Amino acid sequence: MLVLGIESSCDDTAAAVWDDGTVRSNVVSSQADLHEEYGGVVPELASRNHQRLIVPVVQRALAEADADARALDAIAGTYGPGLPGSLLVGLSFAKALAQGLDVPLIGVNHLEGHVYSVDLGPERPARPFLCLIVSGGHTELMHVGDDFQHDVLGRTRDDAAGEAFDKMAQLFGLGYPGGPDIDRHAESGAPTFHDFPRSRLDEHLDDLCASVRAAVVDVLVDAVRRAVEATGVGHVAVVGGVAANSALRRRMKALGRDEGVDVSVPDLAYCMDNAAMIAQAGARRLAAGHASPPTLDVHPSLQL
Repeated sequence: MLVLGIESSCDDTAAAVWDDGTVRSNVVSSQADLHEEYGGVVPELASRNHQRLIVPVVQRALAEADADARALDAIAGTYGPGLPGSLLVGLSFAKALAQGLDVPLIGVNHLEGHVYSVDLGPERPARPFLCLIVSGGHTELMHVGDDFQHDVLGRTRDDAAGEAFDKMAQLFGLGYPGGPDIDRHAESGAPTFHDFPRSRLDEHLDDLCASVRAAVVDVLVDAVRRAVEATGVGHVAVVGGVAANSALRRRMKALGRDEGVDVSVPDLAYCMDNAAMIAQAGARRLAAGHASPPTLDVHPSLQL
């Protein structure tokens, strides 16, 4: 089953080809440099650049997969959640391509893509498993049973973890996106230097970054630990952009050892927004007999 996945929920234009359990290509064009001067994603700029990039990104994904578009069995596209203008570009392209090729259109929930991104790596959790989704827009803890069976155990009431990192990075005079910069500085800092949120900026940049990271990671790991104890589930996955954070990865592995549970984290390429996860999720839905109508619309506030 050859599936083209298209992802454009925020500021990354991505396309990938999934072929019966194998990622044949995974192309991501980031707009981070474009938005850096604003300290965050500017929706109008993001959607305009998706329009400019969508065709060459899809063409490159097909070329790297050595695949002819006419051989595709389905087109999978993200339809939410995300920025309305960004979602419209990717989904509209996916709908038009599916119509032109006369193949099924599969609408994919971006969060569902993240949940199953853990299966793109070598450490695939058994079912059921607990899944911590941590990114710039979402921090949610899920119980995942069979395919498409998700129960929300908890979610943040305020900023998502990635957004918190971005805001603190801007306060510290670092770049955008802030998560990687905070992670890099934190490796040389003392996580006990400052007890956030009562912080003051000074010359101790590395220490402040380490303290911010420690505060965020502590909250995430503690939530997962309590969920493991409450549910008795023996498998945990950590997905989303913040799953690339080195401290979170280390602490979650340590949690696994302490609690006797298996912890799975995708490769870095599949933590960030990407289309391989969308193509794989779309293939799962196609195999289950799901397809979307050509009238499918974007849902910026879509829940899982």
